[in-house]
Amino acid sequence: MFVTVKPSILIVDDDIAILRVFSKIFQRKGYSVTVAEKGKEAMQKLSVNHYDVALVDLVLPDMEGNELFPLIKNSSPKTLTIMLTGKTGLQDSFEGADAFVGKPVNPDKLLSIIDTKLKNRDTET
Repeated sequence: MFVTVKPSILIVDDDIAILRVFSKIFQRKGYSVTVAEKGKEAMQKLSVNHYDVALVDLVLPDMEGNELFPLIKNSSPKTLTIMLTGKTGLQDSFEGADAFVGKPVNPDKLLSIIDTKLKNRDTET
């Protein structure tokens, strides 16, 4: 018998409405969801938990979201990192993200990107 493990996602955004909506969307799709409103809160959660996906807003109240990527990759190299940003044309400015998604976010598109990247990651291992 196979035990199915829910994929886990860390959502880091200072917008409470985004955290609420994304939490509901990902939970309905079977994800285990953890949220953080600040970078330091996310860093604390990353120090004690592994996540399959980290969805990180570029602008956080206490740091740039991309500052989390080295920490994520050092603690969990297989975690997929996705940058959320309302600023266009920044993809070449930051390293460490596996994908960039512009705001406003289309939830179906975001889920498709994550599902594809998780499948690709799992076939590479």
